Amino acid sequence: MARFFITGSSDGLGSLTAKRLIAQGHQVVLHARNTDRALDASAACPGAETVLVADLSSIDETKALAAEADKHGPYDAIVHNAGVYAGLERVPGKSGLPTLFTVNTLAPYLLTCLVARPKRLVYVSSGMHGGGRPKLDHGNGQHQILLSGYSDSKLHNAMLAKAFARRWPEVGCYSVDPGWVPTKMGGSSAPGRVEDGVDTFVMVALGRGEAGCSPGGYFLDSWESQPSAVAGDVRLQDQLLAELAEISGVPVPE
Repeated sequence: MARFFITGSSDGLGSLTAKRLIAQGHQVVLHARNTDRALDASAACPGAETVLVADLSSIDETKALAAEADKHGPYDAIVHNAGVYAGLERVPGKSGLPTLFTVNTLAPYLLTCLVARPKRLVYVSSGMHGGGRPKLDHGNGQHQILLSGYSDSKLHNAMLAKAFARRWPEVGCYSVDPGWVPTKMGGSSAPGRVEDGVDTFVMVALGRGEAGCSPGGYFLDSWESQPSAVAGDVRLQDQLLAELAEISGVPVPE
């Protein structure tokens, strides 16, 4: 029996992945952004161990979430599933930074740095990452990354998997593209099958298919695929980590 922590698991792919893992006999710690959503999460996954509450647009709440999550660990895998879509690029979150950047890019970085290392780290990317840009400041101190769009943030997620895979070779670090599937975020007209996305999440979280895959591998439809060349740029990966450390005040642990 394995133990998992899944962010953004009150509905959608996070909730469905949790249900699948619970049905297989595993222990799952859920996460929701507020108490109302926590009730939704509990109702959807009555077999979950607990639901932790934190608004990931708040740096302080994300740090507190990391401390609380540690109490329920250690984990076989942490799935960084929480994310928001377009429309929140310039809307300030609780910490005053743009919500999309804080939830999609900064929160998974913070939780990775602050929660005890699991066997595997899973970052949820998207096929849209191919149209994203790193938006790094290139030394001018402007923090263009704060105005990241959705595609940019999904590129960051693929970069985080590769960056931490290089630093922590003892941890399996991967990014997952669930495909364009009919969830609340994907929309009812999405052509993919939700089950295929859940299959990929579960496979990677359980470590199935790890043998022979690349460090920081990118998975789609339960197979390792090739992300954009930008995601594999080591210099940009290091720059991303440095900029997130500067913005948050949380360095990457050795």
